[in-house]
Formats: sequence, C-alpha cells, structure tokens
Amino acid sequence: MSHPFLLLAAETGGMGGIAVAAIVGIVVGLAVAWVILGARFRNQLLQRQADLERHRAEAMEKRDQILRNAEVEAQKKLLEVMNRFERETAQVRDELKEAERRLAKREDNLDKKLDVLNTKEKKLEDGNQRLADAEKDVAATRTKVNEVLAEQRAALLRVAKMTSEEARTLCLKRIEVEVEKEAGELIERVLTAAQENAREKARQITIDAIQRYAAEHTCDATVATVDVPSDDMKGRIIGREGRNIRAFEKATGATIVVDDTPGVVTINVFDPVRKEIARLSLERLIKDGRIHPTRIEELVAETEKEIEQRVVEYGRQATVEANVHGVNKKITDLLGRLQYRTSYGQNVLKHSIEVAHLCGVMADELGLDGSLARRCGLLHDIGKAFPSEQEGTHTQLGAEFVRKLNEHAAVVNAVEGHHGDVAAATPYTPLVMAADAISASRGGARRDSLERYIKRLQDLEAAATSFEGVRQAYAVEAGREVRVIVDAARVDDRSSLKLARDIANKIQDSMTFPGEIRVTVLREIRAVEYAR
Repeated sequence: MSHPFLLLAAETGGMGGIAVAAIVGIVVGLAVAWVILGARFRNQLLQRQADLERHRAEAMEKRDQILRNAEVEAQKKLLEVMNRFERETAQVRDELKEAERRLAKREDNLDKKLDVLNTKEKKLEDGNQRLADAEKDVAATRTKVNEVLAEQRAALLRVAKMTSEEARTLCLKRIEVEVEKEAGELIERVLTAAQENAREKARQITIDAIQRYAAEHTCDATVATVDVPSDDMKGRIIGREGRNIRAFEKATGATIVVDDTPGVVTINVFDPVRKEIARLSLERLIKDGRIHPTRIEELVAETEKEIEQRVVEYGRQATVEANVHGVNKKITDLLGRLQYRTSYGQNVLKHSIEVAHLCGVMADELGLDGSLARRCGLLHDIGKAFPSEQEGTHTQLGAEFVRKLNEHAAVVNAVEGHHGDVAAATPYTPLVMAADAISASRGGARRDSLERYIKRLQDLEAAATSFEGVRQAYAVEAGREVRVIVDAARVDDRSSLKLARDIANKIQDSMTFPGEIRVTVLREIRAVEYAR
C-alpha cells in the first residue's frame, strides 16, 4: 500500500512533485506536532493549576491554624493580664483599707487628745480664776501687812530712838556680815569639792598614762673619759713636743687632759656631739696605734661623718617610736643631737620620746588630738640641741626654730611655755608640763647631788616658815610635800586655805623644781582639863 503523499507526488510527476509532497508532509508534521505540544501544554497547565489550588488550600489551612493559635495565645495573655490586674487591684484595695484603718485610728486619737485638751483648758481657766482670786487676796493681805509693818516700824523707831536711815544702815551691816560668812563657807565648799574632783581626775589620768607607758628611766651616765692601756700610749697620744695632742684638739675642738691618773684620759668640751666625736676618735686611734697628725685628721673626719649619720638615724627613729609623722628634716636632724645631750643624767632624747607618749595617752583620755599632743611632747626640748654659744633659753630657741618651720601653734606654745615662761594658749601646753614633770620625777631618772637635795629641802621649809602664824614646817617625801603646822590661836580654818595657797605661790615663784610640791597646812586645837 503506498503512502498518499507518494501517490500525490507520483501523480504530479517528477522532482517537482516530490518537493511539493515533502513540503506538505512537513506542514502536516508541524500541525501534528503543534497539536501534540498543545495537548501536552494544556496538560501541564492543568497540572500547575491543580498544584496552585493545592498550595492555596494548604496556605489557607496554615493561615487558619495561625489565626487559631494567635487567638489562643491572645486569650492566654488576656487572662494573665486580667489575673495580674485583679491581684494588683486586690493589693491596692487592701492598702486602702489599711490606710482607712490608720486614719480612723488617728481620728480616734485626735478626738481623745481634743477631749484631753478641752479638759486641760477648762482646768486652766478654773486655775486662772482661782489665781486671780488669790492675787486679790494677796493684794489685800499685802496692804494689811504693809500697814502693820508701817505701824511696827514707827513703834520700833520710837522705842529705839533711831531714824529710818540709821536703822537701814544697821540692818545692811548685819546682812553684809552674814552674807560674807555664808559666801566664805560656800567658797570653801566649792573650792574643796573642785580641788578634790580635779585632783582625783588628774591623778587617775596621770596614773593611767604612767602605767600604759613603761620606759627605761635609769639615768644615762655620760663619761667623758677614755681608757688607755699604758703610760706609753699616753706619751704617743701627746706626741713629740705635744704635736699629736694639739692636732687632736684642733680637729675635734675638745680639750684633752692627760694627768697622772693611771689608765685614763679625760675629754673636756661643752658640745655633747663634739665630745662623742672626740671620745670615739680617741678610742679608735688607741686601737689603731698609728697616732700622728695626718692620721688624726683622717680618723676625726671619718668619725664626724659617722656621727652625723647616727644623728640623722636617731632623729628618724625617735619620730617613728613616738608615732609622729610629717616632721621637717631640719627638725629630725636637730632632734637626733639630743641623743648625746643629758639633763641631770637623763638622756634628753629618751626623755622627749617618753613625754610624747605620756602626752598622747593623756590627750586621748581627755578627748583631745593625741597625734598633736605627741608632736608637742616630742619637740618640747628641741632647743636643748642648739650649741651653748647661742644666746637664749632652750624654750626660746626651740620656739623660734619650730615657728620658722611653720609648726602648729600648739607646738610652738608647748615648746615655749612648758616651763611656765609664757602663758598656756592651748590645752596641750599643760599636758606637756605634766608629762615633763612625770618623766623627770621617775625614780632613778635624774641624778642630783646630796648638797643640792638638802638645800632644796631647807629652802622649802624656809619658804613655809616665813609666813606669820606658822610654828613649824617639815619637808617630806623627798621634797615632794611640805607640811606646815600653824598656831591654832592665830590662824583659823578659812585662813588656813589662804595660807596654803600663799605658801604654794611663794615656792612656785622662788624655787625651781621638777613636778609639783604639795603644801599641807595642819591646824589643831587640844583642850585638856583634869577632873579631881
């Protein structure tokens, strides 16, 4: 069976028919392909529409689910907010109820107070009325009394034959005598009570300060002598024609005394630091054995540098031990020189440290500044470190020195007034005076000769017996107290107080002594009678 296109080509004949048949076949194929592709496209389009419908349905379902979840969540939130609102509302309601209760209670209290005030006001009005009535009665009574007094005064004047001025003068004299007597008794009682209280308080504070600071209070013996092993060494110290001893004295500024005393060479110099330099240099020369002018100058120069370093270290250690900070270096250097200074055998630097501690303890007990009190106590004898060639007392020199270095005004006043040279301007100056006396009067703190001790006792007794009415006077307790026996017929009790004060003032003005001296006046009356 032949294909229709082939038949058509055969009929049309030749090559031209074949070409037409081919074109027709192509057109038909394209048409068939178009139909097939259109069907396939329509199928794909339908499939995509179905997918879109399915996705749309799923999206709608998800939307509905989300809406449902959101609605549930919103309901939960709303429920929580409502619950929280109800709780807060309940709390506010309770607070309002409590406030209402308190207000009601306050109203009740105010009502009660108002009732009490009304009652008091009524009583006050009644009292005022009674007072007014009483004043009227008093005025009437006063009028009657004045009339009676006028009558009695006139009668007394007629009987006494005196004028009113004379009577008034006589009454005033009697009242003046009675008032003077009562005033004297009152003053005596007040003074006695004040003295007892002040003495007891001061004694307690002083005892506490002494007990809290236990320092070494044996006297510091400074001996300006050097041991020499042999007389040959003495000759070497002197040198040929005395050149060695002259070189030594020139370098140290001290005087060397070489006498017949065996094994000892004496050093004399006023400056304690120079004395220490000379003593230490001489000991080292003797130990070294090479004694000639050049070696002497070298050794003295080395010793001077060492002593200067020691002085600085002593001053620094003193400030640390006394717990005093921020001290100027010039003061520290000068303070260290007190290590080589003694007062009646007592080392002045140790004495200053002890006074600083005592002042600090007493200031703390009295509620004052303990740090400032320790500073005053540590620097109170700084003037003793100056060379003896400078004019002025150690209080003047020390006060001028610390004043130039801008020390506290209390420190300047304590340095200048701790011996009573100037009036105390701050409470720290009396503390320094008390601590200075305590430190100086400790047992074994200072040396004193027997002659000076006896002389002081005699001066005490003489000062007491110089007053009228004194029969005998005895210095007891190593001169810390003087007991005065007075004539009872010439001195009464009130005069005894004035006599004790006058004797104390005279001792204070005419004598120099450490610490304080107690004056005790004894007055005794003995009535003796015999029954036979």
